[in-house]
Amino acid sequence: MKARGSLKEVLATAIRPFVGIGGRGDSRWRQFWSFACLSAQVPQLDPSVIVLGMPELHGTRRIEFGRNLYLYRDLHLETRDSGVIRIGDGVVLSRGVHLVAFEGIEIGAGSLIGEYASLRDANHRFGPGMAPRHSGHDARAISIGCNVWIGRGVTVLPGVHIGDGAVIGANAVVTRDVAPASVVGGVPAIPLQRGRRS
Repeated sequence: MKARGSLKEVLATAIRPFVGIGGRGDSRWRQFWSFACLSAQVPQLDPSVIVLGMPELHGTRRIEFGRNLYLYRDLHLETRDSGVIRIGDGVVLSRGVHLVAFEGIEIGAGSLIGEYASLRDANHRFGPGMAPRHSGHDARAISIGCNVWIGRGVTVLPGVHIGDGAVIGANAVVTRDVAPASVVGGVPAIPLQRGRRS
């Protein structure tokens, strides 16, 4: 009986944002279904979260979602070992974003993560005669401040802290900390001058 009650609660929470939508087509029902599926997998998902497609969830599923999120399709969210993913209020995760946490990934409120960005807080150990697949991992937490804009295709490596209001240019590889309100780009990412014209 308890399982049925909890399923009713999940469905009631999931359907609340869609009551009375009538006639808005398949996309709204897919959104409803994606929200319901994610609610069943991750407890306490706020009804204000918009889910355009059920994310792929892997590992322990230690994920904390804030309010008023916008989650695009094809997300990959993975937590291993003691890793936790914490997503603040008002965050947008664009299509194809990968978040993989063995220790922790924290994304501050109001941040925007562009399409196909990858944030991974661990690397495989490697060395002579070691098979990377079975060598274990070395992890260092990633911290993204508030109102950060991470462009399309960006890679953020383990141990990086990105300060509030920073902008990371498309396809950058972020290997070290980024100061608040700065603009960086390139491989590896370095500070860029604002307002420069060629």
